[in-house]
This record gives sequence, C-alpha cells and structure tokens, in this order.
Amino acid sequence: MNRRTLLAALTAILPFAAGAQGSFPDKPITFIVPFAAGSATDQLARALGQGVTQETKQQVVIDNKPGANAFIGAQAAAKAAKDGYTVFITTNTTHAANEHLFKKLPYDPVKDFEPVTLLSSGGQILVVNNNLPVNSVQELIKYAKANPGKLSFGSGSSSSRIAGELFKQMTGSFIVNIPYRSNPPAVTDLIGGQIQLMFTDMATGLPQVKGGKVKALGVSTSKRIPLAQEIPTIAEAGVKGYESTFWFAAYVPAGTPPAVVARLNDILSKANKGQAVTNFYSSVGFEALGGSPDDLRKFQAAETQKWGKIIQTAGIEKE
Repeated sequence: MNRRTLLAALTAILPFAAGAQGSFPDKPITFIVPFAAGSATDQLARALGQGVTQETKQQVVIDNKPGANAFIGAQAAAKAAKDGYTVFITTNTTHAANEHLFKKLPYDPVKDFEPVTLLSSGGQILVVNNNLPVNSVQELIKYAKANPGKLSFGSGSSSSRIAGELFKQMTGSFIVNIPYRSNPPAVTDLIGGQIQLMFTDMATGLPQVKGGKVKALGVSTSKRIPLAQEIPTIAEAGVKGYESTFWFAAYVPAGTPPAVVARLNDILSKANKGQAVTNFYSSVGFEALGGSPDDLRKFQAAETQKWGKIIQTAGIEKE
C-alpha cells in the first residue's frame, strides 16, 4: 500500500474511530424490526430504545418491516448505511432458522451482517381458541388425531412454525399450518376462531391468556415459567422431550467499522441491563443474555446447526 492509498484509508476510518470514542451517536438511531408492532421483538426493541436514549441522549426510531418470513426486514437492514445508525433487532428466525426453511434467501445471515450482541432468550406458549373442546395437551392430541387436517395452527415466525411442526411430528398428528406476517395478527385470528391453535412468544400470548381470550395448554420450555406456574410444560403434559425456545440479538450491516460496532455493543449491553428492559423480561419470563460480537458470532454458528437438526427432525422441507 503506497502512502497516498494509506492516507486515503486513514481519512475514511478516522471519523468512525473518533465517533465511536466520543461523539457517536450524534443523531437518532433506527432499530429495524422484522416483525409487526406488538410482537415480542418489537416490545424488546422499544424497551431497548428507552435504555439507549437514556445512555446516549439520542432518539431511537423503531422501524417495523414485517412480512415475507422476515425477509423484508432482513434485506432492509443488510442494505442500510454502514455507519452504526441502523441496528437490526432480530431473532433466530432470520439468523439461524430461515436458511434451513427456504431454498434461497434474499440475504446472507452471515456475510451481510456484523454481530453486535446477544440480547435474550425465551420460550413459547401453546394457546387454543376458547371454543375448542380441549383443556389439556393430551386432549388436544386426541382431538387432532380424531380430526386429521381439520385443525389449523398459525405461525408468525420461524420459531412459531417450527414449534408447531415439532409438536405434530412428536405426537403423530396432522394439523395444517397457516403462515402470518407476525404473531400478533395470528393471535387476533385465533381469538376470532379463524385458526384453532398456535405456539407464540410469551409477550404476545400470555396477556391474552390472563385476559381470558384464549386457553393455555402448555409452555415450550423445559421448566415452568415463574409468571404462570399453573401452566405445565408441554413435556410434562405428555410430549416427553418436547422443547422449543428462541433468542434475540442485535446486528448491523457488514462493513460497519469495528470501533462503531464496539461502541454499539457497549450501549446496547447497558440498555439490556437497564430498568425498561429488565421490566419487560420479568413480565414475560425471558432470560437476559449478552456478550461480545465474537460471542454472538460463535453462538449464531452453533444455533444454525441446532435449528437445522430440529427442522430436519420435524420433517420440514425447504420451500
């Protein structure tokens, strides 16, 4: 590299380095969320935004881009400016599961993104329409087997779909999957009777259970959740070995300067431990996580293999 080329490279890098050390961020930050308003990812992003604003004194704008199996949001985040002002708040749907569910993705979950930090993990809840004549997991299995193909389950994310497909595979039941842009509209249809059941995140489903709008049959975690100890795990309710969880993480477009990524890691890590996020996690039973960008990179690689095996076991063919 000659002197002129070196000077040009330093000129390009130094503003980012300086910004990361002191002035970054000096304008509003946008969080792209690949799911609808009201989803667990959206609620987390808004709580994180409060923490980021408190830490940086900068506004955080939530940009919901749901639909197309979270492709729309992922594409928008991947193509955003590489300056740290657009952060992708997402889940294992876009960064571990989708590549095993679809023959071709319009984005690359590894090459198109820089990991920032892992945020949290959580479980799902199996809920059914109030008019469905079942009150337990075993009764649901019996009813589904007696009425093959007559029940449908909604799924607004890969996690939601895979939880349902895994349940079908492990119980030998035939239940039709109805895809949605996100979990909240699926829950709306569940309440209205357009679908009969679904697996949804606690943030979306538990309030509807407590409000008496749907019935809860089980949780997908290996242990009961403290918020609803009366709801058994699906495993203890009769589907031995059943477990399905998901996680949240933050990414930026590939090529974002390392100093900016490091600064964002610090900002988001503090926000993830702040009061707004802590209150959200405690209200839905999520577990706060964290770590460095490299920790997330390794975690994502391991989770991608794990989700591949789950999808293969569930017998889901690529679309």
